[in-house]
Amino acid sequence: MSQTVSAQPKGLELYGSSSRREPLRATGKRARALAKLGIESIQDLFQHFPRYHVDRRELRMIRDLARLAEEGHDGDVQVHAKVKKIGPPIRIRNSKRTMIKGKIGDESGEIDVTWFNQNWISTRLKPGVEGFFYGRLGTFRGKLQMTAPRFELIRDGKEPFNVGRIIPIYPATADLSSDQLRRLLWEALAKRPEILDPLPGELARRLSLVPRGEALRSIHFPDTREDVLRARNRLVFDEVFTLQLGLVYRKRLLERTVQGISHPMPDEDSLAETFVRALPFELTRAQHRACEEVAGDLNQKYPMHRLIEGEVGSGKTVVALYACLMAIDNGHQAAFMAPTEVLAEQHHLTVNELLDRAFGSEESRNLFAGLSKRPTVRLLTGSTPAAQREQVLNEVAFGDVDLLLGTHALIQDAVEFYRLGVAIVDEQHRFGVHQRKRLREKAAVGEPDVLVMTATPIPRTLAVSIYGDLDLSILDELPKGRRPISTELAVGDADRERAYQLIRDEVASGRQAFIVYALRDESDRSELRSAKSEAKRIAEDLFPDLRVGLVHGDMKSADKEAAMSRFRSGETQVLVATTVVEVGVDVPNATVMLVEDADRFGLAQLHQLRGRIGRGEHQSYCVLATDLDLDRGDTDPAIGLVRERLGSVASTRDGFKLAMVDLKQRGEGQLFGARQSGMPQLKIARVLEHQETVKQARDMAVRILDEDPELRAYEHQALAREMRDRFPDETLDVVQSG
Repeated sequence: MSQTVSAQPKGLELYGSSSRREPLRATGKRARALAKLGIESIQDLFQHFPRYHVDRRELRMIRDLARLAEEGHDGDVQVHAKVKKIGPPIRIRNSKRTMIKGKIGDESGEIDVTWFNQNWISTRLKPGVEGFFYGRLGTFRGKLQMTAPRFELIRDGKEPFNVGRIIPIYPATADLSSDQLRRLLWEALAKRPEILDPLPGELARRLSLVPRGEALRSIHFPDTREDVLRARNRLVFDEVFTLQLGLVYRKRLLERTVQGISHPMPDEDSLAETFVRALPFELTRAQHRACEEVAGDLNQKYPMHRLIEGEVGSGKTVVALYACLMAIDNGHQAAFMAPTEVLAEQHHLTVNELLDRAFGSEESRNLFAGLSKRPTVRLLTGSTPAAQREQVLNEVAFGDVDLLLGTHALIQDAVEFYRLGVAIVDEQHRFGVHQRKRLREKAAVGEPDVLVMTATPIPRTLAVSIYGDLDLSILDELPKGRRPISTELAVGDADRERAYQLIRDEVASGRQAFIVYALRDESDRSELRSAKSEAKRIAEDLFPDLRVGLVHGDMKSADKEAAMSRFRSGETQVLVATTVVEVGVDVPNATVMLVEDADRFGLAQLHQLRGRIGRGEHQSYCVLATDLDLDRGDTDPAIGLVRERLGSVASTRDGFKLAMVDLKQRGEGQLFGARQSGMPQLKIARVLEHQETVKQARDMAVRILDEDPELRAYEHQALAREMRDRFPDETLDVVQSG
C-alpha cells in the first residue's frame, strides 16, 4: 500500500512480512520435515491449524464397551489399560497385507485389539506396558474388538501429553506426525505469551470476538468445544477482514488514481440503443438490468471491472456488444477475446448478423463516422493469413477498425490499438490471469473498461466474486420459448444403446446430434474412446444410413470451419467431436448431445457442452455416458466425487449452483496468484462455509475506510500494517486483472 505506517508492533505479528517473521529453532531432518508442510517460521507454525479436534476427556472402563456397542455408540472411545498379549505380524492369506493381534485389559475386563500393516506395533508394545488406547469399537466373528487403536504409553509414572483434553489433529507427513506437531505448538505457545491484536477493542467487542492471542491458543489447545468455536470465529474473521480491507482499499485507490475512460450514457439515437431496438427478439429483464449496470460503469471516470455470469444462451454476447457500441460511439475501439478459433468465428458471424440488422451491411471506414454508419468489425486469429493479418493490424493501429474479435492473437505484441476503450473476455476460465492482464494493458491512453463473461464461474472467479473484488451481473433468465434440456446419466452399454436410439429418433424427426469424446486419438495409456476411431465406427457400423461428420482441434482451420458449416446447414446429421465444440457452436436444430466418458470432464466443460443444444424451439436431450460403476461411490471417494459431479449436472442448469459444487470439490483456487485451482492462501477461512462472515467483514471494511480512507488514525495503524504485509500492491493487481 502507498502509506507508510509508523506504529511499532507490540507482540508477535501473526501475518508479519517475511522479513519480520521469527525463525524456528529447527535444524536437519526436523527442519526439512517442517518445510514440506510450509512451516519455516513461528508464524507459519501458529497458522498450521488443526484439521479437526477429538475429545479425549472421558475415559471408559472396558466392562462398559460392550454396553456402548449394543447402544450403537458412534465414535471413538478411550481406555486406560495394560497390554496383556501381543502377537507377531501375520501375513493375511492371498494378500500382501499383514495383521497384528493382541489383547489389552484393565481391572474390569479385557478386549481384543487388531492392527493392519503396522509391523512396528509388535516391537513397540510388550505385555505389561501401560498406556491410553483410543479408537473405534467393532466386532469380528461376533466378538468385540478395537481396530487399529492409537495409543500413548505411560512412562515414569507420568500421564502422557494427549490424554484428558481436547486434542487437535493436524495435517501431517510420514516424517512429522500430528503428535510431534502438537508438542512443537505447545512449547512454542508457552514461550510466546503475547500475540499482537490489530483489531480495535471497540470493534472486537461489537462483534463479540475474543482476543487474537486467546483465539490462537484455543484453536490449538482448547479446554471446551465452545473454545474451539470462539477461536475459529475470530481467526476466520481475521483472515477475511484483512482480505476485504485490502480489496476495498485497492478498489478505492484505483477509483482515485487510475485514469479510466468516461463514456456518455447512451440516448435513443446512440449506437447501443439503436442496436437494441433492431434486435430480432426482446431483451430479458436480466439483460436490461445488465446493460444498465454496464452503462453506469462505463460512465464512471475509473475503469469498469465486471463479471457477466449467465446460462449458455442467456444473452451475454448482446450485453457485451452493448458495451462495445458505447465505447465506439465515444470514438474508442473495442476488443473481444475468445479462447478458441471456433468461438471467435462464431462471434464474428453473430456480431455481423446483428450489426447488419441494426445498421446495414455497409461498414464505416472511419472511427469517427456518423451514427448512421455501421461499425467496422475484423477477425484476428492464429490462422489468419499473413497478408490479411498485416492489413488487419494496420487498420487497428490507425483506428479504421472499431471492433476487433479474436483469440489469444489479440494480446500479441504486434497488435497495437489506436484508442482501445473496452476489452471483452469471453469464457474467461479458459484464459490465464496474466493473459487477461495483457489485454488490459493494450490501451494507449487510460485503462480500458474490462468485461469478463462466463456461463459457469470457475472456483477462483466465484471466490473473488464472493469476496467482492468483481462487480457482478447475473443473467438468470433465458429468452422466451426456450425449453429446459432433459439431462440423464447413461451407465454401461445398455443405457448407451438407448442413447443411440434417441439419436436415431431425433434425426428421423429432422433434428441433429452431437457425440463428444474426451480424446482425439487412441492412446496406449488409456482405454478411453477417441473421436477419430469412433467416428469411423459410428459412420460404418452404428449409423450407416446417416451422414456423420468429424471435427477436432487438430484439424486445419479451413477443414474445421468446413465441417462446422456442413453441420450448421444440416448436411451433416451427426457430428462426432472433441471439446472443440465446447463453446461457440450455435446450431438451433441440434437436439441431442451424447458425451462419452463424461466422468473425464469437468463441471464447466459439461455445462458448456450441454449448452450447444436447446438453442431452438424443440425439446433437447443431453446424455452423460460413463462406464464407471457409480454405485461404488459409497466406498470409493474418487467415484463418489464423479457421481456428485455428474449428478449435479443432471439435476440443474443453474451455472452458479454448479460452480458451488465445483468450488466444494476443487477449492477456491489461489486467490492472489495465477493458479486457478487448488487450495487458497487462506489458512482457515472457506468460501462455502463462511459467506456470512465474509459479508460481515466487507461491511466492516467499508465502514472503516469510509471514516479513515488511508487508515491513518492511531487505532487503525496496526490494521494498515497487517493489510500491507498480507496483500501488497502486486498481489492485489493480479486480483484486479482477473
